[in-house]
Amino acid sequence: EVQLVESGGGLVQPGGSLRLSCAASTFIYNCVAWFRQAPGKGREGVAVIFTSGGTPRYGDSVKGRFTISQDTTKTTRYLQMDRLQPEDSAMYYCAAGRTGTACRLFDPTGYIGWGQGTQVTVSS
Repeated sequence: EVQLVESGGGLVQPGGSLRLSCAASTFIYNCVAWFRQAPGKGREGVAVIFTSGGTPRYGDSVKGRFTISQDTTKTTRYLQMDRLQPEDSAMYYCAAGRTGTACRLFDPTGYIGWGQGTQVTVSS
């Protein structure tokens, strides 16, 4: 089964930037999404990218600030996070969309291969 590993988190000041990476153990045919979860809150869909191409989708809270991308080999995905705010602080996870699913950001049950997460803290 596919397994993904996140990296790149850290502490950043408000207004700063970070780039997260998500490396997959096998080829993913459908999509890869980033989710985040802050203490005491549910898992929130951040962005999703389709292996075959097409337009990525973003959660409303990150539109215009975050950019999801993938390398040419389609083995690593990235999440470029700009203009970070304290409310962006959370554990960030990536996961692969189940084959045949529609890769909906509001449905984490449609994803597999969750990594251990990488912590992002935005604070002055």
